[in-house]
Amino acid sequence: MLNYLWGFMVIFSLLMALFGGNMQALTTSMLESSQSAVELCFKTCGALAMWMGIMRIAENAHLIDALAKKMTPILNFLFPDVPKDHPARKYIATNIIANFLGLGWAATPPGLKAMVELQKLNKTHPKTATHAMCMFLIVNISTIQLVSINMVAYRSAYGSANPTEVIGPSILATAVASIVAITFAKLMYRRND
Repeated sequence: MLNYLWGFMVIFSLLMALFGGNMQALTTSMLESSQSAVELCFKTCGALAMWMGIMRIAENAHLIDALAKKMTPILNFLFPDVPKDHPARKYIATNIIANFLGLGWAATPPGLKAMVELQKLNKTHPKTATHAMCMFLIVNISTIQLVSINMVAYRSAYGSANPTEVIGPSILATAVASIVAITFAKLMYRRND
């Protein structure tokens, strides 16, 4: 559906520029936007490399394992169906930690591994998502972010005078989103059971 929407918007813009006599402005704008997108990618690569390196160091120093053990009460509350010694818990904890630090890029690989491990527990209905899988998806989407690395990097790249001023509102917004999402998921658990 989105492909059709984007295709329609591109064709509509081209037709409007052609019939409105603004083809030169459209071409110039498209080229400038492409150049700006590439520059933004290069400017944010530094922040990405730094935080990915920090996550790798934390993983090699077994800090992720230690944090995963500290998160046991949270994981027990969110995922009561997942056994305490199951590998999915480590991947879930790694994903939550990475998302908490605002590292969506670092959260994706353990998130995919967590889903694979959760699927191994899904013996009765392999084509239907389990409660644990649904909860993990909800938590993954709405995790509280301590630092919105993406936003800070983008604001810095575009010359913001104070790129970190979004941290407070970001923490508040993601905390509210997480509370609402987890409450909804828990209510749906009770309703379906």
